[in-house]
Amino acid sequence: MTTPAPHPVYVIGGGPGGLAVAATLREQGVRAVVLEKSDSIGSSWRGHYDRLRLHTTRRLSALPGLKMPRSFGRWVARADVVRYLETYADFHDLEIVTGVEVARVERDGTDWVLHATGGRRLVGSAVVVATGYNHTPRLPDRPGLDSYDRELVHASAYRNPEPYKGLDVLVVGVGNTGAEIAADLAEGGAARVRLAVRTAPYICRRSTLGWPTQRSGILVRRLPVGLVDRVTGLLGRFITADLSAHGLPRPEGGLYSRVRQGAIPVQDVGLVAAVKAGKVEPVAAVASFDGAGVVLADGSRISPDTVIAATGYHRALEPLVGHLGVLDERGRPVVRGARCPREAPGLYFTGFTNPISGMLREMALDAERIARRIARQTARRKARRP
Repeated sequence: MTTPAPHPVYVIGGGPGGLAVAATLREQGVRAVVLEKSDSIGSSWRGHYDRLRLHTTRRLSALPGLKMPRSFGRWVARADVVRYLETYADFHDLEIVTGVEVARVERDGTDWVLHATGGRRLVGSAVVVATGYNHTPRLPDRPGLDSYDRELVHASAYRNPEPYKGLDVLVVGVGNTGAEIAADLAEGGAARVRLAVRTAPYICRRSTLGWPTQRSGILVRRLPVGLVDRVTGLLGRFITADLSAHGLPRPEGGLYSRVRQGAIPVQDVGLVAAVKAGKVEPVAAVASFDGAGVVLADGSRISPDTVIAATGYHRALEPLVGHLGVLDERGRPVVRGARCPREAPGLYFTGFTNPISGMLREMALDAERIARRIARQTARRKARRP
């Protein structure tokens, strides 16, 4: 009698995290099938703004089994990340199916059933969810948004400053994306650029005397939060920018305490110089929208030509796995990496954090851990077969 082949491991999402898991599983001798809802891998990276470069170094951003070329430089450009992902998939000969979106995942005995595009019913031995940290754009939830009659776009739709030359632009949100878009607009010819700030961020140099901030992030991850807060406080003026004289107050709370709460420091790639030169004006947070105007938290009313909302994303995992009890109150996985939720053995999540040690680096580490665990589980299942 012929022993039936084991069901494959399904990896949902063809971004860096999903590709890394598929490659490491293949290295372990486990068949993995990547399901990508768009028509190409790395779709989120293809859609990022032109100016974007990794804030992590080339050497610390490669996925398992393939280095990034030296020709990419130290800070890798968005287009080169896309090229790398394409090369990575080819190099590892990954099994990828594009144009397939998984709507729901359910447990069926020891296997998993995926309900996908076109009525597909796919059965897998395990499932790795790698749909991405930046999944569904989130617009600012403020009164009057529905009746606002000026242009308002999410940062995910921003590509370059060309369409905004000569315009008055308000950027909402001062995370890394908002800060970089504001600087890009100022350098690219926008008539006026204002940056709405709700919570003042820590702004750090990308590197200091050749030492990348990412390496510091790696070193401090296992140190006590209070200790790191005290050290960074003492070194504040050497590692963080002070723009309080230019309308952006100093951040409150310790730097690492803020990181542990999800507030990643902004890596300066032009914002500090633009603010000091008066090309980017920090303003109060948006309180509401009013017809053609925007009301700020300090009571002032402005009328920009365009509002660009760098207000983040929803993980949008509820339709996929919300019924399994594996998400927390914010809609994020209760466990990640090589750990499975107690209620869902064989279900893994990767790429749902934004660590200061570098997202690509952590996804690469996650991939190796997940692959090793799945390989062990697969070997046990094979051994139990008659």
